[in-house]
Amino acid sequence: MFDQIDINQVRMACFGGIFLIMALLEAGLPRRRLKSSRLKRWPTNWGIVLLDTLLVRLIFPIGGVGLAMLALEKGWGLFAFLGWSGVVAGLITFVVLDLAVWFQHLVSHKVPLFWRIHRMHHADSEVDATTALRFHPIEILLSFLWKGLVIIALGGPVEAVLIFEIVLNGSAVFSHANVRLPLWLDRPLRFLIVTPDMHRIHHSVLPHETDSNYGFYLSVWDRLFGTYVEEPEQGQETMEIGLGAALTPCAHSFPFSLAIPFLKNPDRRKEARVEDAKGKS
Repeated sequence: MFDQIDINQVRMACFGGIFLIMALLEAGLPRRRLKSSRLKRWPTNWGIVLLDTLLVRLIFPIGGVGLAMLALEKGWGLFAFLGWSGVVAGLITFVVLDLAVWFQHLVSHKVPLFWRIHRMHHADSEVDATTALRFHPIEILLSFLWKGLVIIALGGPVEAVLIFEIVLNGSAVFSHANVRLPLWLDRPLRFLIVTPDMHRIHHSVLPHETDSNYGFYLSVWDRLFGTYVEEPEQGQETMEIGLGAALTPCAHSFPFSLAIPFLKNPDRRKEARVEDAKGKS
């Protein structure tokens, strides 16, 4: 099946189509009035994802689907040991990979070293479709290593890994989009997948809201592990986004964004969490 198609082209075509749809919806049905100009933010966010893509292609040219094909060829992984294949193995592969991404996201907030890297994503002063592109190259490489280990450990169907990769990219753009979904649609969707309103809370400047709603696609993990927040304290349209005055205003700079992991705690997250806890008590 995969000999006749370019997997990367399929992924990029799906990603490009979803991004275009979300960008058009953002223009016609915005959830929030953006205070920062796209002309300031978008070049940096696009520059970051281009750098990420080049580095991953250079260091890990095989890709996630390639690893799944290698595992299948070599007989690696849990499903090869059990002799499982087909739809059931594919569904389990998809769900386990989504849980693995959720867990990685949780760790990136809880472990200080990983938070230093991940906070570049949160430094964006707004949340829109391009925020989904804004991950530090170090985080992208670590993410690929983690995801690759899970893919090899499972040895699941190649088709399931390809579908997961496409869904992961598309859902990241969707969940970050500055799009207004009607309440009658947002509420039922949240029982299955992460919606823009749900994920936007995760980008709140308030630490207890930043440390919530870690899901990328399936919303069940946050509900199951007690990290789900229904609504932001400041309201969707007025909540403050980013990491506060010490860091967010500089996040539109491409060089500064890449330097964020190496700066000495400019966002005061530890102190902010203490202040936040006092305010809630």
